[in-house]
Amino acid sequence: MVRVLKNKQLINTALATNYGGWMYCGNCKENIGYLCYSTYDKLELEYTCNCGSKGNALLDFEDSKIGQNCNEQLVVIKNRLCCPKDKEPLITILDKKVFDYELKITCKSCQSIYKKEK
Repeated sequence: MVRVLKNKQLINTALATNYGGWMYCGNCKENIGYLCYSTYDKLELEYTCNCGSKGNALLDFEDSKIGQNCNEQLVVIKNRLCCPKDKEPLITILDKKVFDYELKITCKSCQSIYKKEK
């Protein structure tokens, strides 16, 4: 099912496709991670690439529901940050490619908002 974006703000960031796939630094064009297409409802990401460039991304959809904050941590399965409830992959951040980041991502299935920082 194709989803319709409500908000798409990319600053110094590029995506391989409209709302998912590989993510790239807009300055050095290095791959910084992978955003899973169908498992998230909202993404808020701010990062500093190893090249020194700062970037961010805000994505959500027309059919997104308002999520609930939770204290649970994302689980790592095969280098992917996954929802701890259903183990579905949400996003991969390549730690070796970014100096730091702040992530808020809402799982589409459970509507939990997960936060992670480096």
